[in-house]
Amino acid sequence: PLLTITKAQTAAIKSTLQKQYGDSVAVEFCMRYGNPSTKSKVRLLVSMGCSKILFFPLYPHYAGATSATANDQFFRALMNEKWQPSVRTVAPYFDNPLYIDALAKSVETAYEKADNKPEVLVCSYHGVPRRYLVQGGDPYHCQCQKTTRLLRERLGWSDTEIVTTFQSKFGPEEWLKPYTVEEVARLAKEDGKKNIAVIAPAFSADCIETLEEINEEIKESFEEAGGSDFLYIPCLNYEPLHISALCKIIDDNLAGWTKC
Repeated sequence: PLLTITKAQTAAIKSTLQKQYGDSVAVEFCMRYGNPSTKSKVRLLVSMGCSKILFFPLYPHYAGATSATANDQFFRALMNEKWQPSVRTVAPYFDNPLYIDALAKSVETAYEKADNKPEVLVCSYHGVPRRYLVQGGDPYHCQCQKTTRLLRERLGWSDTEIVTTFQSKFGPEEWLKPYTVEEVARLAKEDGKKNIAVIAPAFSADCIETLEEINEEIKESFEEAGGSDFLYIPCLNYEPLHISALCKIIDDNLAGWTKC
């Protein structure tokens, strides 16, 4: 569903921004892997006469494997253009208050609708090899931890009600821990937790890693360990608070730029 959700996000952002900027701002989306490609959209914007381009990687947290490669792809696309527009890139927004508010609201809404209130909220972030942190100083791990802390503070919870984990490991080397699939089993088997919820704050839109890996594989791990109620809280997708947060970030980054 990633493409469908991204299209809906783009339409919502465009509608919101055009109320403020009119037709002076063009809004397009591209995919780091897949189509529409970054190169094709840079070419489109330049052909439209855009003299300024704001590039916004929709990764709340910075990682060399995500935000950095998206920026790399963007600048590679610009290398093909003989006429270079002015450019800006948007920084990670893992601690942005509006983003945290949107996460908190999604949790509160899900808990209100749940038949049995979850005992623990698992914040499951996409994992990366541990060496990225240890050898390269990648800030991803620290940023994920901060998002969880800010979410906990915003919800007014104790530190026993929310945990940080990492998913999607593959290959033989060690990745950031604890692994989500193991932690949910431990919560059921060792801590006796029967009801848990899982949210994926690092994903701005639902995709295979959330809908299949979390809501099927990780859920199965929890249930096999003795858990009963597993609640997956969807990504922020095109929820109004999420769109408002993204538009405010965009607006802040457009400061001083009056026209496309």
